[in-house]
Amino acid sequence: MSAPLYNADILRLATNIPHHQRLTAPHATAERRSPVCGSRIVVDVSLAPDGRILALGQEVRACALGQAAASLMGAHAIGMALQDIEAARDALADFLAGKRDDPGAWPGLKIFAPARPHVARHPSIRLPFEALAEAVVQALQGHDL
Repeated sequence: MSAPLYNADILRLATNIPHHQRLTAPHATAERRSPVCGSRIVVDVSLAPDGRILALGQEVRACALGQAAASLMGAHAIGMALQDIEAARDALADFLAGKRDDPGAWPGLKIFAPARPHVARHPSIRLPFEALAEAVVQALQGHDL
């Protein structure tokens, strides 16, 4: 028997999203939406001179899976560089799609294993990492760091 899609760990993460307030003066902002379920996330970032994330803000309007992903993303994003975020985004996408057996190095993403057969849920799980990567790219392009 497979694990339930919405379990206590997912629900706990969904109710505890770090950095859940928008930044007042971010270096960049990215918004991503899932047309399948209507989930939406807005991510603000400020970068340190070395290009690593210094501050993060997010507004999350998503299902419990998207909220849980935003929680895990937010819990570990500070101090990360673009290559870390892109690696996490890509590993998560490949894990959900069944192209790899592990979700990569980002802490906690194994919790989404029960969602792998539920392809319609994948976009909302990926949203936070996609928005974060997009915001960091924009910040790097727009500022001399």
